[in-house]
Amino acid sequence: MTGRPPPPERVFIDGPAGPVEALVERPATPAHGLFAVCCHPHPLYGGTMDNKVVHALARAARDVGVPAIRFNFRGVGGSQGSYDDGIGETDDALAVADWATAEFGGRPLAMGFSFGSFVAYGLALSRAAERLVLVAPPVQRFDFTQLAVPHCPWLVVQGDADELVNHEAVTGWTRSLKPAPEVSLFAGADHFFHGRISELRDAVKGWLEAS
Repeated sequence: MTGRPPPPERVFIDGPAGPVEALVERPATPAHGLFAVCCHPHPLYGGTMDNKVVHALARAARDVGVPAIRFNFRGVGGSQGSYDDGIGETDDALAVADWATAEFGGRPLAMGFSFGSFVAYGLALSRAAERLVLVAPPVQRFDFTQLAVPHCPWLVVQGDADELVNHEAVTGWTRSLKPAPEVSLFAGADHFFHGRISELRDAVKGWLEAS
């Protein structure tokens, strides 16, 4: 790719609970009929669109030519509304995806970290995502088994020293699925991938380029 990408653009998207605050990161040269919707960790525990893992996911997408939208769930930052146990937050993600479809065309690349993984999973199913990336999906807190299995290519990234999400529960869940996702297990990585953010971004970027 050539040239420098423009700086992130702050927008407010009409959502079911009111305006949704978002940052749009456009690549210098869009290469795909695709856009990424990046979902942040739990809003009741400090999760925002500025989380460094979410930022890394957006940059991985942008670096391979995919416009990326990071956004705050309802009740976070400039987004209106209040926490809704993943249900309303999924509706927020759907509103962002619909806005991005009108803006960019194509289909979504759904991406999420921790609580945001559950939302991204629901988005992928509801909008027939082209790709799906989950980082540290909280399978013990949210029942992913009640949802259908995505048929798009998808990646699960998990640290084996995660203090909040049991990595064995995650890998056990992925092995039970047909078709199963690709799994990238980071040895020694904690929940927030401290000291491993560049490695995480590069792993996701590499998978996107290869898938």
